[in-house]
Amino acid sequence: MTPVYIEGVGVFAPGLVGWEQCSAVLAGRARLGTEASPRLAPAILAPDVRRRTTDHIRLALEVASEAVRHAGCDGALLGSVFASSESDGAITHNICEEVAQEFPEVSPTRFHNSVNNAPAGYWCMAVGSQMPSTSVAAFDATFAAGLLEACVQVITERQGILLVAHDTPLPEPLNSVRPMTASFGVALVLSAQPSVHSLMKMSLTIFSADTMPSVLMVPALEALRLGNPAARALPLLSAVAQRGTTSIALPYVGARLLGVTLEPV
Repeated sequence: MTPVYIEGVGVFAPGLVGWEQCSAVLAGRARLGTEASPRLAPAILAPDVRRRTTDHIRLALEVASEAVRHAGCDGALLGSVFASSESDGAITHNICEEVAQEFPEVSPTRFHNSVNNAPAGYWCMAVGSQMPSTSVAAFDATFAAGLLEACVQVITERQGILLVAHDTPLPEPLNSVRPMTASFGVALVLSAQPSVHSLMKMSLTIFSADTMPSVLMVPALEALRLGNPAARALPLLSAVAQRGTTSIALPYVGARLLGVTLEPV
């Protein structure tokens, strides 16, 4: 596959607040923190708009904003791919409870926040983007599906793409069916050409799952990887943090894996 360049990264998860802290942990220069994650209030959102959003939406916009800052680019000029396995579980739970009532009254704000492309809509409005945006979901393969979609768009359209993958735990009883241990959000700015901001060169391939997906050797990080579909990005982030030539395998749809080869620029 034609190579794609990683220009910027944004991360937010327990003990991994921002790419600087995340890269230090993944490169072995620091330990994974145990402190509670700060409450998110993305500065990119006006206060009145922020009040209408949810933790799920704010997570997506927080990591998207960091990745764009890190890449030193204008978010309004990027196409975008937003990837979420379950969309906003808290909103889904609320709407399910409401429609079970004798006289249901679903809040219009909650309804428009429930759709899978709501974070993409808030992002485009916040940065004033009129570029194309795609929202995808593929259960545990969601990050890999989003990464493949974003890279294909970079190559075919020859333009920068912002990839955002994000999932938050669902409330009970949904959590019993689809458990997630913690929130995780990651964003990558991808380009067709290298720049002074380029971190790594990346190429993809799809192959049959006759090998296992890449794992993390630190138990707490591996538990995080397994506990949230968006956190399947951690082996890729680890490779970027360590800045060496390597190949990893990410779980993809069915009995297939998405192979990712990374090289320093």
